Amino acid sequence: MARAAVKAKQQAKKATVAPQRARQRGGRRKHASGGNPNQQLFFVRMRRRAKPAYVILAVLFAVTFAFIGVGSGTSGLDQLFSGINIFHHSGKSVSSAQKYVTKHPNDPKGLRDLATAYEAKSDTNGAITALQSYTNIKRKDVSAWTELGNLQLQQAQTYQTQYANAYEVRQLAAPSQPFLPTGKLGTAIGTNQIEQTAASTADSQLQSLQSQVQLGFSNAVSSYQRAATLQPGNSNNWFTLAQAAQQSGDVKTAVKAYKKYLALNPDSTSAAQIKALIKQLSPAAAPAPKKKK
Repeated sequence: MARAAVKAKQQAKKATVAPQRARQRGGRRKHASGGNPNQQLFFVRMRRRAKPAYVILAVLFAVTFAFIGVGSGTSGLDQLFSGINIFHHSGKSVSSAQKYVTKHPNDPKGLRDLATAYEAKSDTNGAITALQSYTNIKRKDVSAWTELGNLQLQQAQTYQTQYANAYEVRQLAAPSQPFLPTGKLGTAIGTNQIEQTAASTADSQLQSLQSQVQLGFSNAVSSYQRAATLQPGNSNNWFTLAQAAQQSGDVKTAVKAYKKYLALNPDSTSAAQIKALIKQLSPAAAPAPKKKK
């Protein structure tokens, strides 16, 4: 009996000491799922604090997608990264565009691409030919008519420069001609055959360039007129037409276009200068016939 009492007393003492030792080791309770409960609590707190950031990112993500057009059928990403050439699309080469036009001669897109390819190579003549074919199909494309006019004007100005250079060459082709005597003496001496041949060649070149200059300006004026007619409310079209017509010597068209421009822009800062120019270009009014007495 004594032994049983001692053993029961020892077991009661162990039951009392065990909780105390557990508290002395830190008083920590094991988490139901195992592991460090404080560590899991840290991640819970972090997720709670991060919720506002998630919301902001979600809003920015939605706004950005709406802005660049993702999901709306537009090339939003292409536009977004175009500055760093990730989605850069190079135009067609002249050869590939020509092949397409050969297979699809009536497809305006092919002609448009061909004109762009020629422009990229600075081939003004080729671009003009392609755009002329394009505008024969797309007759109401104002931007194409304006672009065609720009190219034709550029072509005319190039021919004009070539004409000026050829004129100087012509002056040097027969340097002795101004000093030759006239009358019977001049006839007796005759002309220098070498100089005469060179002068004749230069004259022929001058006439050809003069025709090209006039044709280029005339074509440019016609293209600009087409654009102005299609968009009569666009003052820029009338001003461009006026300037091209003035350069080509078509005074009547220039005056009319300048007046159209002023009608659309009466408060233009250049109104006074344009009015003076109109007055200068306008032909003087013929004097009224005198009445018979």
